[in-house]
Amino acid sequence: MTSATPENSGITYASAGVDVEAGDRAVELMKGAIKATHNSNVLGGVGGFAGLYDASKFLSYKKPLLATSTDGVGTKVAIAQAMDIHHTIGQDLVGMVVDDIVVVGAEPLFMTDYIACGKVVPERIADIVRGIAEGCTIAGTALVGGETAEHPGLLGEHEYDVAGAATGIVEADGLLGPERVKDGDVVIGMAASGIHSNGYSLVRSVVAHAGWALDRHVPEFGRTLGEELLEPTRIYTMDCLDLIRAFNVDGAINIHGFSHVTGGGLAANLARVLPQGLMATVERNSWELPAVFKVMAELGSVPQPDLERTLNLGVGMVAIVDASVADAALARLNARGMTSWVMGKVGTITDEATTAGLDYVQGAKGVDGGAVLMRGNFAG
Repeated sequence: MTSATPENSGITYASAGVDVEAGDRAVELMKGAIKATHNSNVLGGVGGFAGLYDASKFLSYKKPLLATSTDGVGTKVAIAQAMDIHHTIGQDLVGMVVDDIVVVGAEPLFMTDYIACGKVVPERIADIVRGIAEGCTIAGTALVGGETAEHPGLLGEHEYDVAGAATGIVEADGLLGPERVKDGDVVIGMAASGIHSNGYSLVRSVVAHAGWALDRHVPEFGRTLGEELLEPTRIYTMDCLDLIRAFNVDGAINIHGFSHVTGGGLAANLARVLPQGLMATVERNSWELPAVFKVMAELGSVPQPDLERTLNLGVGMVAIVDASVADAALARLNARGMTSWVMGKVGTITDEATTAGLDYVQGAKGVDGGAVLMRGNFAG
């Protein structure tokens, strides 16, 4: 065995590829952004072993239910890494997590994040976390903790992945879901900001097959391909909560449910929040496909059924509301700047629908729920 000498000083954590000091510098760079998401319910500062949240407000609930969700942003991180732009991917992460929570009527209270990377570059990590903090601010959610892990040898120097989890609260008698939805309900679509954070394996395959560079200017987008693909996921939390607070009052429940359109597309995600025996008929001609979806479809000759099962096609969130408040709910969303429209209605399942082939979806993602019929052609 050779003894350690200045020339042969032994293996250190740093020589193994982990830079503890770089991690500390990253924390210092992100502290201000994290603190900006905190409210009076958050206890302690940044850097503790656990994030603390004052649950005293739960005492005012008759039967508080906690809702939780966790997610990542998939292979969209490959676009961010290729472009060396990292300050938007955090908003994608927040949107994917908190908008799953608001679907049941819950208010997202706090969130934590996890970043795994091949090498800690403090400025890059801080950019990612700043994006997460900005997303949390949009959602009214506190970022109470997180972790950055350096995995040399497992991930490349410029590679990383992100994940997050959030917790929310809802009063039991205000819980939303399939049991609230009834025949005659109106289906309202809320516009997506772009592709959001699902289907990027398909998108990246299409782009690679076409040989398009990310810095290619695309006239239909009015910007480069990369800029379009990195457009952050829209966060719908405050818009959905506003509808609930405006129309589910005095014991009346007029907002019956929401569907966050993520992996699997519009029909599959909408079917998850419908009860057995009921069907939402969605009229494709109620909206026009945004340019990015048209370009991807044409560029890759992607069949429409595959597009609809993979991408949101311009609809990021769906509200299912009582017909008596549909006009008012629609007006309220649009007044808030959320482009929305009536895209269909809920009714009973017909024999005609069950023979509609790929246009008909019943149950999805392990949920044996209701059905969705996609009808007609897209506008434009």
